[in-house]
Amino acid sequence: MTDFSLKGRVALVTGGSYGIGFAIGKALAEAGARLAFNCRSQAHLEQALRDYEALGIEAQGYICDVTDEDGVGKMVADIGQKLGTIDILVNNAGIIKRIPMHEMKVEEYQQVIDIDLVAPFIVSKAVLPGMMRLGHGKIINICSMMSELGRETVSAYAAAKGGLKMLTRNMASEYGAYNIQCNAIGPGYIATPQTAPLRERQADGSRHPFDAFIVAKTPAARWGTTADLEGPAVFLASSASDFVNGHVLYVDGGILAYIGKQP
Repeated sequence: MTDFSLKGRVALVTGGSYGIGFAIGKALAEAGARLAFNCRSQAHLEQALRDYEALGIEAQGYICDVTDEDGVGKMVADIGQKLGTIDILVNNAGIIKRIPMHEMKVEEYQQVIDIDLVAPFIVSKAVLPGMMRLGHGKIINICSMMSELGRETVSAYAAAKGGLKMLTRNMASEYGAYNIQCNAIGPGYIATPQTAPLRERQADGSRHPFDAFIVAKTPAARWGTTADLEGPAVFLASSASDFVNGHVLYVDGGILAYIGKQP
């Protein structure tokens, strides 16, 4: 079956140097795509290039701030010259600030909105003309369960990810006639180095309270892994999803479908 093959495609994964972005970049490359990614520091760039190379993947890396429209334009143009017109965009770069809303500074709120919501607009805007000329394209936005749910201390993140869900739907509406599909992946709680402290066993051997909370709320009774996101990303990047548009695919182990166990 060739529907899932990405051979001959060019993919850009923002924030593709580690974590979820790296896993998705790896999966797209293994499916045949020529891969480009960006990050914001030389150290992350060099480490990511080594990590991709160790997997036999030749990736084109860039230091680029995705909130800088001029910088993004230059990166997209360079990718076009070196790899070809971008067929697949994964808007993965993002941040979260866990601060009670009444204590959050406007500047902190704005930074989250800029990176998590404005940047996907900027990068998508930069790649859309090329996709329109090609007559096809795939844009995958990385949403969140906070695209659907609220939670303490994440007002900016929830606002941004809720907005990204609606941006996804609007892009699908606006560019579907060009054979461009815009969908999203909504990861559940994923085990990454950044969440490792929340999964450490306590001194008495018990689970961390947040770890216990997540496992109890997840029908799969575990955290997700970055590998759990690879198949969904390849599906949404491939011709297998050509009639899927404006959809958020939640990869959450069933959290959003589950009311939880009775006490």
